[in-house]
This record gives sequence, C-alpha cells and structure tokens, in this order.
Amino acid sequence: MAMQTISDLTIDEFKLLIKKTVIETLSEMLTDPDSGYDLQPAIEERLKESSTALQNGVKTIPADQVAAELGLEW
Repeated sequence: MAMQTISDLTIDEFKLLIKKTVIETLSEMLTDPDSGYDLQPAIEERLKESSTALQNGVKTIPADQVAAELGLEW
C-alpha cells in the first residue's frame, strides 16, 4: 500500500483528518485519569458535605487570598 501525503488529500479529506485529530486530542486531554477508582469513604463524605454547603450559600475564600494570607506565591 502506497503512503498518502497531505498534499494527496482533497480539502474534505483534509478537514476530516483535522477534525478527527482534534476530537482524539480533546478526548485524551479531557479523560479522567482516576476514572474507575473508588473514593475513600471519608473523602466521598467530605465532598458531599462541601457540595451541600455550597448549595446552601456558604461563602468560600478564593485560593489566591488564602495563599496571600499564608505568604505563598500563587
């Protein structure tokens, strides 16, 4: 089988190649590396508590403010 070069592609074939490449790249970037792993019960409970607190209007402190108060560079 002869190798095909980009210059051999039609415009539609080239567009399809780009589209497939973008979709593949985004899929790789957006895939959760922890998918399939179970959370420890304590972590799961803490996340639920945090989510509930936010839904109930609990105010949070921005990370950059916390870092500044601790003398950390953010």
